[in-house]
Amino acid sequence: MNTDPIADFLTRLRNASRSRKTDLLIPYSRMKADLAGILKKEGYISDFEVQTEGRPHLRVVTKFSGKTPAITGLKRVSRPGLRRYVGAGEIPRVLGGMGISILSTPRGVLSGREARRQNVGGELLAYIW
Repeated sequence: MNTDPIADFLTRLRNASRSRKTDLLIPYSRMKADLAGILKKEGYISDFEVQTEGRPHLRVVTKFSGKTPAITGLKRVSRPGLRRYVGAGEIPRVLGGMGISILSTPRGVLSGREARRQNVGGELLAYIW
């Protein structure tokens, strides 16, 4: 049993990017699908789809610029042992705006930029750059 599925998702994504894998399979959950949707919208992955044959899986297609992966780094911020919450005015900028922060808010999972625009805070899940 996995105690932190979001950290597992991010670790699989990091490992696939570093080893130059074009696609990877991740066990499905709605939270992971929302995270993948944000990463696609922000341009960090090429595509993702939900495969429902047997157990549902999330197939993520990584993105590269030449041989350089689009995701150069990521960090899990809030974790099961230490949750981190931020208000709308406290949402951090990652690398001066070059990266994104991902939050779980009452309006769903949002990027830091979108949460700031909607003036809503929440649990700070991860930084991606």
